[in-house]
Order: sequence, then C-alpha cells, then structure tokens
Amino acid sequence: MKNKRSKGTFLIVLAVCINLLFTGCALVGPDYTREEPDAPEAWHSVLAGGLHAEKVTPETLANWWLTLNDHDLNSLIGRAVQSNLDLKNAQARVREGRALRGISQSSLFPSLSGNASVSKYRSSENGISGKGGEHDLYTAGFDAGWELDIFGGTRRLVEAFQAELEASQENLHDVLVSLMAEVALNYVELRTYQTRLIQTRANIKSQQHTYELNQSRFEAGLINELPVQQSLYNLERTRSHISTLHIGLEAAKNRLAVLLGQRPGSLAEEFSKEKAIPVIPASVAVGVPAEALRHRPDIRQAERNLAAQTARIGVATADLYPKFHLLGTIGLESLSSSNFFDSASQIWRIGPGISWNLFQGGAIRQNIEVQNARQEQALISYETTLLKALEEVENTLVAYAREQQRMESLRAATSASQSAAQLAEDQFQAGLVDFSNVLDAQRAQINFEDELAQSEGSVTANLIRLYKALGGGWVSEVQKPESTVQEAQTDETI
Repeated sequence: MKNKRSKGTFLIVLAVCINLLFTGCALVGPDYTREEPDAPEAWHSVLAGGLHAEKVTPETLANWWLTLNDHDLNSLIGRAVQSNLDLKNAQARVREGRALRGISQSSLFPSLSGNASVSKYRSSENGISGKGGEHDLYTAGFDAGWELDIFGGTRRLVEAFQAELEASQENLHDVLVSLMAEVALNYVELRTYQTRLIQTRANIKSQQHTYELNQSRFEAGLINELPVQQSLYNLERTRSHISTLHIGLEAAKNRLAVLLGQRPGSLAEEFSKEKAIPVIPASVAVGVPAEALRHRPDIRQAERNLAAQTARIGVATADLYPKFHLLGTIGLESLSSSNFFDSASQIWRIGPGISWNLFQGGAIRQNIEVQNARQEQALISYETTLLKALEEVENTLVAYAREQQRMESLRAATSASQSAAQLAEDQFQAGLVDFSNVLDAQRAQINFEDELAQSEGSVTANLIRLYKALGGGWVSEVQKPESTVQEAQTDETI
C-alpha cells in the first residue's frame, strides 16, 4: 500500500512539472521588440550630378559595379568573393554561430548517458557488518536527466544564440560590402595612376623636344644658355614624378593581390597594360534614407546584437528561480558475472529533483544588472551606427556631386593651359616673350592635367563609396532578385 501511495505521489509531481513546461509559464526577462531605424524622409544634401531619389533596384544595388561596365573590375570582384581571407573568416564565424545555437538548443532535450564497470573491492572486518572479504562488482546501466525549462532561461539562451547567429550573418554581409568597395577603389586607384603616368610621359616627351630645340638654338648662337638650363630642370622635375607614380601604382596592385588572397606582385603581369579610369553612369538612383538604413548590414548587425543582449537579461533573471529536473537510472548490478543478466540483478531509480540558489551574496541580481547595462550599451551602439550611416551617405552624396563640378572646371582649365603652353612656346620661338613664360605655362599644364586625372578617379571612387554607404554588394532574402553574384558564390557557405 505504501509503495502504491509513493508511486502515485511521484506521478502527480511528474504530471504537474510537464504541465508547467508545456502549458505556459511566461518567459522571464523582457520580450524584445525589433528596432526600426529612425530615418528622415529625404536626404539633407541636394541631389545633383546625376543623382536622383528614385528607388534603387535590388539587382542594381547587389551588383553595383556592373554600372561601371569594366570587364577587369567584374573579374576582380568575382575572384575576391572566392578567395578573400577576411570573407572566409566571416564565413567561419557564421558556422561557429550556427554550432553554438545548436549547443544551446540541446539543453531543451533530455540527456542520456551509459556506463559499465567491473571492480574488485575488500570490505572491512571491523566495519558495521563485521564481515570482511574481497568481492567483485559488475555494474552497467543508463542515466537520464532532463532540466525542465519552467521559467524559460534555456529558451532565452537559445533566443540569444539565434540572434547572435543572425548578427554573424549580417557581419558576413558587411564584409562583402566592404570587400566589393575596397576592390573597386583599389582598381580605380590603379587606373588613375596609369592615366597619370601616360600624361606624365607625354609631357616629358614634349619637354624633351623643347630642351633639344633650345640646345640647338644655343649652339647656333641664337639664345643664351639660361633657357637651356631652365628647360632642362623643368624636364627633370617632370621626370622625377615617374618614380612617385610607380610607387603608388605598385602599392595598388599589391593591395589588390592581397584582397584576392594572393601574394603581392602576382597581378603585375595582368595589369601591365595601361587602361582608362572606369566611366560613371549618367544617372544614379539613391532612394530614400529609410531604404538605405534598412539595407545596411552594419545596422542590421547592431540590431541583432541588441536582440541577443535583451535575451541574455532573461537568461540571468532565470537564475533567481528554482530549477526542476527529472532524473532516472536503469541498469544491472551483481557480485557475480554468472548471474549479471538475471532479472534479479536489475536496478532502477526515477524521480523529480529541484535545485535553487537561495543565497549567493547578491551575485545573481548583480549579474542581471550587468546584462541590463550591456543591453543599454547595445542600444547606444545601434543608435550610433544609425547616425554614422546617415553621416556617411550624406558625405558621399556631397562629395560625388561636388567632385563632378570640380572635374568640369579642371577640364576647362586643362584645355586652356594646353593652349597657353602652345602659345607661349610659339611666342618664345618668335622672340616675343622670355622663356620663363614657357616654363610657367608648361608647369600649369602639367599640374592641371594631373589634377584632372585625379579628379576623374575621385568621381568614380566617390560613386563606389556611395554604393557602399547605401549598403550595396549583397542582397537580402526578401529583396533577392533572380540572379546575383553573391547568390551564386556565397549562399552555399552561409
């Protein structure tokens, strides 16, 4: 009768515990509500230089480098996606996050372990039984345990790890965005240096001709030596720029090689042929601030980090409450191997358990305060990321439009300087002006041509920075077009 009563009590306790588990104690800690970016209705900067506020198509944003219509750049982007080490590192972090989430989910299920042992022992003759002797003990069995997540601490932990996994995925997208932009910027820099080298060589050739002409006229007694020396130092000054330009050119090539996961110098032959700077499209859609903020991976990552930290408040709060367990053991135990598998050798134990941290000197509540403070930091970090994103876009909008205006002015100045240099040369040959006029005109021409080349590179670079600021270089699941570079090359690893 007593055994039946005990068994009945156990079943009632077990039923109550399972009912609490599945019917619904509320999860402890705050429930997270997804933060939406607080964005202005329109950009503060005036849209000029071909910019307009029409919505950017997902396909254009995901593959923005195609707007530059440069085959070499397209090839570099594809190779970088395959081989860049930072990208591989970000992919590994996603796999790590997925595994950590799986570990946390395993705590929601029962655990089962097996054991077996054979031991020899001797009991004391002076012990309680008063019977000494040596014995063998054979044991084998299974131990099972299940912590019932009554107050939701484990589920909050799973929630935190899920948000952290999503944050690592957004970090991967952010690495993609930065990688695409950095490859393109270094490529434009490479082509800019090549353009400047072409112009510098042309100027050296022209100044060499002037020097040789002055040398001939001096030897013929038509002019004194001063114009000869002036034309020589002007020539050598221009020639000295070649080394500086080559330093920058090689640095750009080496940086591209590293971005592609290759050794510095491996792209030297591939880019030995000089080509022009990629030309920007006539018009560029930038959308509205809300679209850009929702799409930027760094903002999405910051939001997921905030969600993870909010869940960890619940994990810490759950330590205030008792933990309920279901424990069980079933197995065999015998002093002889001959009857080890007999029914009489069976042993078993099953029953509920409870543990509760009743006193830890306030450590649990202090840990809750720690998690609340970290959540506050995560919220501030999210808001800071928003402001920096808006700042980045506004700055690039201004830079893109204003640099185009500067480029047009430099183009007009360059044309005028070329005409002035030719006029000064002709008038000097006719004996109407001093050679210093020629020197001034040639120096102005060289400076304006070099500034123009740099400005053309800056315009294209600013377009790249603008697409990066808008979050271009990846595409979200809800916006995914039929085909993108990232879909083909990174989805399998994500």
